[in-house]
Amino acid sequence: PHFIFNSLNSIQKFIFSKDEYAASQYLTKFSRLIRLILDQSNQELTSISSEIDLIKLYIEMEALRFDHRFTFNLNVDPNVNLDYKMPGMVIQPHIENAIWHGLLHKEENGIITMGIVKDNDQQITITIDDNGIGHERASELKSKQVLKKKSYGSKISEERIKLFNSTRGLDTSLKIIDKTDDNGNAAGTKVIIPIAYSTNFEKN
Repeated sequence: PHFIFNSLNSIQKFIFSKDEYAASQYLTKFSRLIRLILDQSNQELTSISSEIDLIKLYIEMEALRFDHRFTFNLNVDPNVNLDYKMPGMVIQPHIENAIWHGLLHKEENGIITMGIVKDNDQQITITIDDNGIGHERASELKSKQVLKKKSYGSKISEERIKLFNSTRGLDTSLKIIDKTDDNGNAAGTKVIIPIAYSTNFEKN
């Protein structure tokens, strides 16, 4: 809900500023992303490649909205079969948190690095690493807001991963780590998402 509301506000902003090219670009990406989300909502699982496509499109939209104030790096282990399945929409809420609650509070440009590695024949691990203000500091700022918005995305993502893993005999859960530099200062957030992975999954 937050993403859709913010996207419509951005389209409105481009229109009011008479930036027709940016409005057209953003609206095209927005419609493609909504289509991907609706397609995934009708499926229990989606391919890893489809989830990556959704994340890339979402990142393009946010980069356009925030005048490219951050960069995105993607590292995928070549041993990961991108045709295999995973629960959809479990990565995007954490990317959104990294941008909105971590990077946008920085004066300098931010960096998000997403990695996907194959741990073994039963599990892959997805990491989302940013150099923002850190999860703890972001929570403090959010608690001081007069108008607090409920955030469902991360909680739903965590519950879906937990359920998905448990049905496949994998007893793991999502981890959020506050990074610090050598002086103990906040240096960003790292989210670790272990997901069951099986060579028995159907490819289609």
